[in-house]
Order: sequence, then C-alpha cells, then structure tokens
Amino acid sequence: MEYNKVIILKNGKKCCLRNATESDGQAVYDIFNKTHSETDYLLSYPDENSFDVIEESRFLKEKAESENEVEIIAVVDNAVVGTAGIEAVGTKYKVRHRADFGISVAEDFWGLGIGKALLSACIECAKAAGYTQLELNVVAENAGALSLYRKAGFVEYGRNPKGFCSRLSGFQELIYMRLEL
Repeated sequence: MEYNKVIILKNGKKCCLRNATESDGQAVYDIFNKTHSETDYLLSYPDENSFDVIEESRFLKEKAESENEVEIIAVVDNAVVGTAGIEAVGTKYKVRHRADFGISVAEDFWGLGIGKALLSACIECAKAAGYTQLELNVVAENAGALSLYRKAGFVEYGRNPKGFCSRLSGFQELIYMRLEL
C-alpha cells in the first residue's frame, strides 16, 4: 500500500507523510524510542522495544510491500518526527474486515497537525485496503488524543479500568474505540 502527501503544519513548515521503507529502519527505531520515552500513554517503554534496527527495517519492508497494512512516517526537515500505521486484526474470515490503528508523534511536534494528518492518512489507507472497521485503544486521561479520535468519528465501545499498568502512575484505564469506514 502506497501513501505520499505533503502538508503544511500550523508553524508553516512542510511535512511529508509517506510510507516508511526498509531504509528508514534506523530513523523509525530512533523515533520509536524517543516517543515512547516522552509520554506514559503508549503501550511500551523504550527498554521494552523488541526490535533492533535490522528487525525494524525488515518490518518496514513488509509493511511497504503489504496490500492491506501500512506504516506511515511524518518527515519534517529530513527528520522522522512521527509514525502511524494500520495492521490487520487477523486473517480469519470473521475478523478480516477489522484493522488496528496506532500513532506516535515526537513531543516537540505536538499541536502542529501531524497527529490529525497521520490519522487521516491511516483512515484513507484502511478504506483503500477494504477494511470496514478501524480500531484503537487510548488511555482515558489522554484528553488530546480522545478529542482527536472523537472529531474523526471514532466512538467508544468499551473500557478496561486496568488496561495498562504504568511504571509511573499505576493502573490506567483504556478506552476502546472504533470507526466504521
């Protein structure tokens, strides 16, 4: 699945949203570790990263060649500042209409429109791939993300009061959301 679009950020800078490729492995590995150290709202901590640079490159190659999954990077001034992607929930008939969505943006770039643009890109790609439902989960305290997802049309379908166990704050409630495409 291919994606490539240039947007203008709220600060006037250009941002290229495009497929991550095998050659982006180091940059994506680095931004993963950076973003996962900047917020307590993501699934894992940097020390839990199960990929090394070679595995990250392999993963990105697979996504770039996939017909129904994608990993999109946000590039500003030749630096990767965010990532987002869609992944099939499964290949069985009963679930192949569903995809999971994930996103992260470097803290220095919050509030500039990158998250909204990455979300829109993933929705577009999910529709093109033939999915009829896009799903995500979000920490209930993450007001900015909740607002973004609701504005995009996602609706809540459940909660898990002990969905995450944070090293910093203990249990975090997860909100499960879905978007009909």
